[in-house]
Amino acid sequence: MTTVYDPTEFATYPYRLAPDGLATRRQLRAAGLRPGGHDPVAQILWRRGKRVAYLYRLDLAAPKRTATPAQRAAIAKALRARRTCRVCGDTKSYYIPRRYGCCFDCHEGSPS
Repeated sequence: MTTVYDPTEFATYPYRLAPDGLATRRQLRAAGLRPGGHDPVAQILWRRGKRVAYLYRLDLAAPKRTATPAQRAAIAKALRARRTCRVCGDTKSYYIPRRYGCCFDCHEGSPS
């Protein structure tokens, strides 16, 4: 369930007409920033009010957090496990399909 803010609560701008100093989450992410716990200060409405993008102040944005070496190692281990076949134990160059639970080579040899 999404929460839709009342347009009278925020400054509302038409599509592509937001002032400088405000950015959407996607624009913040592209710049290596995050909202930093601050609430949106304005919004952009388009498609007759059916689409909304919330705007955050750039001066209050914080740098994106980076993963620690331990977190990066855990992610690499999890992604390697997704590429390892449960039947033959080989590590493939693709993710093992969950519907089969094994690599394509092992799946072709099993009776369907």
